[in-house]
Order: sequence, then C-alpha cells, then structure tokens
Amino acid sequence: MPANTNMRILVVDDFSTMRRIIKNILRQLGFNNIEEADDGSTGWEMLNKGGIDFIISDWNMPQMTGIEFLRKVRASEEFSDLPFLMVTAEAQQENIIEAVQAKVSNYIVKPFTAETLKQKIDKIFE
Repeated sequence: MPANTNMRILVVDDFSTMRRIIKNILRQLGFNNIEEADDGSTGWEMLNKGGIDFIISDWNMPQMTGIEFLRKVRASEEFSDLPFLMVTAEAQQENIIEAVQAKVSNYIVKPFTAETLKQKIDKIFE
C-alpha cells in the first residue's frame, strides 16, 4: 500500500537548504503537508503539539542529534511506533547498526535521489 500523501510529515534538519531539498522532493512525490524543525529539540516540541504522522530527520544536528531524537521518540509511549526515516551522511556500518538498534524505520544516505527517497518511504508504509 503506498504512503498516504495527506499525512503530516515533520522534516528535521539544521540546514535550511537540505530541508528545502527534502520538501521539494516530497512535493514532487505528492506530499504537501510538511512541517519543519531545525534540530531534534525543536522537532520534539513540534511532535508534542500533535498531528505528525511521519518524521524525516537528519543525524548530525546541534542541541539534539537525530539519533538522540529517535531514541526520545521511541522511548515515549505516545510516539514509539511513529514512522521515522533517518537521513544522514553517516554511511558507516556502526552508525547504521546504532540506528537500527534504536528502532529507526528506515535509513537513507546523502546524497540521494527522489526515487531513492520514494523507495524508502514506500518500504516504511508497505
């Protein structure tokens, strides 16, 4: 089953250019309900306001990193099952293992194409 294009997506990245790139790709894929946060701490605040269906987060960020954000999301009763895609330049195997152990839904390494992002999202929601 393809992902619901009406779902509310939270894009978390400290670089506004990267957030814009991801948002543009998501719009190309038909997703238009997109929120932004500049680090995990801000993302956590937005998540707690409610209505977020899916998180796409960078790994390396100030305040709260993506892996810290993922662990906080998974530790919460309310958001423990929320789909979470980690987007990062960290392609080392130990990082992937760390993310999988923290129960990431899927993992994508920069740079990536719109098709790769679509495949990762489809895999999460199949």
